[in-house]
Amino acid sequence: MNYEGQNNEKREQLASRIGFLLISAGCAIGLGNIWRFPYITGKYGGAAFVLIYLAFLVLLGFPILLMEYSIGRAGKLNIAGAMRKLEPVGSKWNIFGYLGIIGNVLLVMFYTTVAGWGLAYIYYSITGSFIGLDPHEVSIFFGTFLSNTLEIVLWMVLVVITGFWVCSKGLQNGAEKVSKNLMTGMFIILLILVFKSVTLPGASAGIYFYLKPDFSLIDSEAIYAAMGQAFFTLSAGAGGMAIFGSYIGKERSLPGEAINVVALDTSVALLAGLVIFPAAFAFGIDAGSGPELIFVTLPNIFNQMAGGHIWGFMFFIFLSFASMSTVIAIFENIMAFTIDEWGWTRKKAALVNTIGIIMLSLPCALSFGPLSGIQPLGPGSGIIDLEDFIFSNNILPIGALSIVMFCTLKIGWGWNKFTEEANTGKGWKIPGWISPYARYVLPFIILTILVRGWMNLLR
Repeated sequence: MNYEGQNNEKREQLASRIGFLLISAGCAIGLGNIWRFPYITGKYGGAAFVLIYLAFLVLLGFPILLMEYSIGRAGKLNIAGAMRKLEPVGSKWNIFGYLGIIGNVLLVMFYTTVAGWGLAYIYYSITGSFIGLDPHEVSIFFGTFLSNTLEIVLWMVLVVITGFWVCSKGLQNGAEKVSKNLMTGMFIILLILVFKSVTLPGASAGIYFYLKPDFSLIDSEAIYAAMGQAFFTLSAGAGGMAIFGSYIGKERSLPGEAINVVALDTSVALLAGLVIFPAAFAFGIDAGSGPELIFVTLPNIFNQMAGGHIWGFMFFIFLSFASMSTVIAIFENIMAFTIDEWGWTRKKAALVNTIGIIMLSLPCALSFGPLSGIQPLGPGSGIIDLEDFIFSNNILPIGALSIVMFCTLKIGWGWNKFTEEANTGKGWKIPGWISPYARYVLPFIILTILVRGWMNLLR
């Protein structure tokens, strides 16, 4: 029995509920869970930071994700089309939907390049390229890799072609089927890596740091970082999740489905920490070393392990499964927009979008070579930093704020219609008492993230 909607009968549908959960989780699970979460957890004190992050995930990430699913399921279209369909006559809420689509395009303009690094490091790990290198030499290796413009571009192109090829196969036979396999493989590899890490001699200190809270390490900066990570990890606000809501039916209420996706996303982030912190402490390496954690710090750790090139190979397979599941999910959202809005066939949408995304991704891929002199946010920044800032600190919070207002205000879709849609089906319902929180507190938190992001830039 297909997990189908009750209107838009010609629209493609996901084949199963598990397919919906895994493709949605695949969109959420990515570099933010495996790269950003461990190093900011290390920077801000470990377990205490994790607890605050989990609280904000429930307070901030979950309700926005639920609203995106509801808009998508009610409208049975991409985020722009769904908001246009649901908005009151004469209003222009759909402008924010188009902003979300632009955000998805902007995201893959830099995400495809970083995902390409993961694929490259699979190759370098299995060929033993890091064997015998000391920490300084591993750092030089990464810098040399980034300066090889042709190679960076080729890995990026491979990511784009692979992602759109999967999406061209159809929703069920492409994005859904591959996402299931990627997510299954990712969890298996992750559990193997966790077991290896926690059984290393000296790993107990890392486990203690990660799991025993010390709130004396928490300050206002750490609280904001936890708030930001909870907000960014689900990429809620850019409308990327609404498309999966449009592919499901009304058999189950949406709060329970959103909780399941949040739980899957969170479990990967927490388990990734159990890979990194025990291993880092076992070998005396700083797990809060910053963005170079994945591509410099971890290869140094693997170098000190018996059979380290095999463990490194497995880790970068895991990383690439996570990043490619995100790429495929976002590509599906972009594909759906061109199919819904312009009537393109799936094959045409795949071909045209492949060419377009490759061209749009080139500035980021070239930013470590020919375009390295362009530093839009100041010395040491690059095109990738500008694109990340525009997406993470502007499009995401503005999009999230518009979605919250659309779902709660009478001049938008409105609280009653939103909750009616979200609560339709079997499962957990939204209690009425959370309405004041959604209407007043949630927008304030999102505005705080937006303002604080700009304050950090202007310091």
